[in-house]
Amino acid sequence: MSEALDLLVHLLDLETIEVNVYRGINPKEERQRTFGGQVAAQALMAAGRTVSQGRVHSLHSYFLRPGDPTTPILYEVDRIRDGKSFTTRRVVAIQHGRAIYNMQASFHTDEISIEHQIPMPDVPGPETVSSLFDRVQSEFGEIDEWFKRQHPIDQRFLGELPWSPNRSKDPHQQLWIKADGTLPDDALLHACVVTYASDMSLFDAILKPHSINWNDGSFMGASLDHCMWFHHDLRADEWLLYDTESPIAHGGRGLARGFLFSRDGELKVSMVQEGLTRITRSDVKKT
Repeated sequence: MSEALDLLVHLLDLETIEVNVYRGINPKEERQRTFGGQVAAQALMAAGRTVSQGRVHSLHSYFLRPGDPTTPILYEVDRIRDGKSFTTRRVVAIQHGRAIYNMQASFHTDEISIEHQIPMPDVPGPETVSSLFDRVQSEFGEIDEWFKRQHPIDQRFLGELPWSPNRSKDPHQQLWIKADGTLPDDALLHACVVTYASDMSLFDAILKPHSINWNDGSFMGASLDHCMWFHHDLRADEWLLYDTESPIAHGGRGLARGFLFSRDGELKVSMVQEGLTRITRSDVKKT
């Protein structure tokens, strides 16, 4: 396990404060706000800690306020329902006395029923694709400090990088992802790591058709909500194809949806995210 993945596992090992109340810490990084995937993953871990049967099958969540990366986050779990086959939990993440994130998660005991799924796209395997660091170094030469760090998730983009000036403007993106190391055999942990990873590149599909400059103060982007459906057991430390697209951006919001496939073609997770796409200066052309 890489040091970065070990840190992520540590971040997901929440401290129990009281019955149904957990505390999560933030990494010691210079960030303007807490990474949304971390908050979602910690919230799912908090929910799962209160469930005795079944595995997570869905989560629906809203990002309400930017998280403060210098302050621990409290997660309050409401045990809404414990049924025979379905269990429902509501989680509110709190900082400075205010809610920053809200999740409703459902857990289900697997059943035998009808079966079908869409086919996995035919793409090159992950071993044939260069690492993100090598891709950035090859295309841009200078490496930003963020890319020099170890990261818990290995990302290998197919085709052009989503922020490359030479990219196509098609709002569709594919990449292979996996945890950078071997994780324990804990189904909840694997679901939480995948939740963390799912927020790393889904928003990129919304921005890919547009010329956005994050550094001149002309654009504000952030995740607004995030929904996931877990169809099959999965391992976050095995390669997953992340197939994403953005069907629309309009009115200051953009929509993205994604599918995670295992290497043998099994559809593991489906997800949808809406993001804020706000032009903050009137002199900037909306392209």
